[in-house]
Amino acid sequence: MWSTFFIQDEDGRPAGSAGSGTAGGVAGMSGFGGGRKGVGAKRRARATASSGTGGMSENQEGKIKLAFFLAIVGVILSVLGVGTEFWVELSPSKSFYGNQTCLTAHFGLWKCCSRTLWVADIDPERESCGPADLPGESNCSYFKFFTTGESKMLFQKTMVKNLNIAAAMLSMFSLFLMVMGSVCVTMALSKGVQFFLKPASFCFVLSGILVFLSLIVFHQSVLSFLASDHTVPLHHELSWSVSSMGCAGAILILGGALFLLLALPYSPWQRCLPHQDSNS
Repeated sequence: MWSTFFIQDEDGRPAGSAGSGTAGGVAGMSGFGGGRKGVGAKRRARATASSGTGGMSENQEGKIKLAFFLAIVGVILSVLGVGTEFWVELSPSKSFYGNQTCLTAHFGLWKCCSRTLWVADIDPERESCGPADLPGESNCSYFKFFTTGESKMLFQKTMVKNLNIAAAMLSMFSLFLMVMGSVCVTMALSKGVQFFLKPASFCFVLSGILVFLSLIVFHQSVLSFLASDHTVPLHHELSWSVSSMGCAGAILILGGALFLLLALPYSPWQRCLPHQDSNS
């Protein structure tokens, strides 16, 4: 408790020495208030530090979430490409069968679909039968070489089952790495530990590379399929599922590179382009 003594003169006014004592008391009170403010600021700083994510700033956390969103887009495109059967479209000449209908086919990693189209519905400037999205009678079936080992025959041509199985396994392993990378990023955000960004970067980059390898192996299987028999000339073109996988591979590699940059203990821009003082 603070006490201030006032010495008054005959007129009731405070004397000079008492005025200096009063000023000292006021100064003491201000010093005490400043000390309390300093303690309160330190307590608030400690509370802010304790409520943070393990020393990870909000700016750093926002960058990680943005890179994670980019990686999730790549994962969605990969799942879309793996689960659909529009990897390649095969079509003979629309006049090959010599009637009012023609046959086209499209397949992916797991399933093959053939469709009978009306020649009148096809663009007159198009020489081959198709495209496969035109209305017609469709028949789809899963490849049996994953279960019984039986090869698939289409347009009197035989698919190379080893290459198809290799492409499918590469795509599935890439999906597994995407899941592992997502788990690592989730742990980094929840625990506030940037160490988990390094394995996440490895998983996403490797999954993107495996996606491209899967596309290369699949394209090689298509070329081997076309070269197996030349009785029926076919026109082939890669469809939108391959485009989805290609975009996914590029996005995954980019997301993995961003996670690696965010895991570094220093900023590459500050290391490569150090800030120069204006006075120097």
